[in-house]
Amino acid sequence: MPTDDPRFGKMFRCPNNRVELDLDRQERLRRISNLDAYHEKNFFNFQVDSPFLKQSESESLQSALALATQFADNPNGWLLLEGAYGCGKTHLAAAVGNARLQKGDLVLFITVPDLLDHLRSTFGPSSETGYDETFDRIRNAPILILDDLGAENASAWAQEKLFQLLNHRYSRRLATVITTNADLDTFDPRVHSRLLDNELVTRVKINARDYRTSTDIRNENDLIS
Repeated sequence: MPTDDPRFGKMFRCPNNRVELDLDRQERLRRISNLDAYHEKNFFNFQVDSPFLKQSESESLQSALALATQFADNPNGWLLLEGAYGCGKTHLAAAVGNARLQKGDLVLFITVPDLLDHLRSTFGPSSETGYDETFDRIRNAPILILDDLGAENASAWAQEKLFQLLNHRYSRRLATVITTNADLDTFDPRVHSRLLDNELVTRVKINARDYRTSTDIRNENDLIS
């Protein structure tokens, strides 16, 4: 490239070695991402139709699927997935992460209570990594998926760490996916205000019953019949 080109001196993947076909890289990224337990979650096996769902619930799931797919195709801003337990929030969040892993992106998936426990553990004498290094890696992840925001112990320390994390990503417009079943009005006002920024955040409210409970009922009916 000419010296005045912004791409001059930068390294690029060979076009004959497409990232979608680099399975070794995808496997390395998956180990880093914490998505191993959710490797089977994708947009194709997200169920939006079931005889146990009302039409309004099915339509809500279809809308959520479409918005999550759009975000995965172009992960700019934040995606906020709201809904009750078992409605599919985590499935969609993991599907976004898996889709971006296939594109070669670095993704970090973590539940909020585990995140805070992880940060606390860095203060222990046996910790292999320090707090600053760990927190910096999390808050600067190219794509961060925070599962179950609001399920954490709402101590002053936890609230402050979450605000610092979210404010850092908010001010830098870093791609972030958040799932929650909590009322946003119960959040720290500073976090609440950022989650309501319509210019940055795509809010997806899923109105559907617990998929796991519906599956249990269906299995019981199959056994009875």
